[in-house]
Amino acid sequence: MARKRGGRRAVSERNSAPKPGATSNRARVIDAFMSLLAEKPMEDIGLAEIASQAGAPLADLRAMFGSTFDILAAHVRQIDVEVLAGADADMAEESPRERLFDVLMRRIELLEPRKAAVRSLMRSCRRNPGLALALNRLAVRSQQWMLTAADIPAHGPPGAVRAQGLALLCASVLRVWVHDDDPGHARTMAALDRALARGQRWSGFLADLCRIPQCLSRIRRRRRDRDNETGEEAVAV
Repeated sequence: MARKRGGRRAVSERNSAPKPGATSNRARVIDAFMSLLAEKPMEDIGLAEIASQAGAPLADLRAMFGSTFDILAAHVRQIDVEVLAGADADMAEESPRERLFDVLMRRIELLEPRKAAVRSLMRSCRRNPGLALALNRLAVRSQQWMLTAADIPAHGPPGAVRAQGLALLCASVLRVWVHDDDPGHARTMAALDRALARGQRWSGFLADLCRIPQCLSRIRRRRRDRDNETGEEAVAV
């Protein structure tokens, strides 16, 4: 699946452009944590070490974050914001699958400087099921925003199912991406295209599944109304 070159250039320009407030303590703390995560497992990173690496007072770190996981969550939100800020208006006329492909590739490109940190985090998740579950919650929340960016409904039970499915789909693509050294991300794009094709085939089934509770509710209401009518007739007789 081809991706517009203009979009790729725009992402590169955004990555190289200085970000407002990049020298703030908050930004330095996030950068320090992600740099340490690239070097060691998350469970081995201490808050004092992060503060020292960031050149920030420990009191400031405590005022901003409650734990290393909070810092990771802030990084995820930061990526969300950058993806949403880089929306490509030219994609509006494309199919939902094409729009989602563009959004997710934009996210992956923004993560490129953090590839070693993401690889380290994946290893920690394999050892720590609790961390994996917590990270999944973060991923689902992010994917709701990615669906919204692609103009795909992400609200209600169907949206929750879509976001969870997309989080799992993206996890499988990231496992390819962390080993993809091609600057053009050929393997990653191929993996994402295949994953979205699988997701598209399942989307109809999942949508029907989400409608089952609504159908059951309507059936129960109809039965209750019928029973009430029958009772009224019996009283009348």
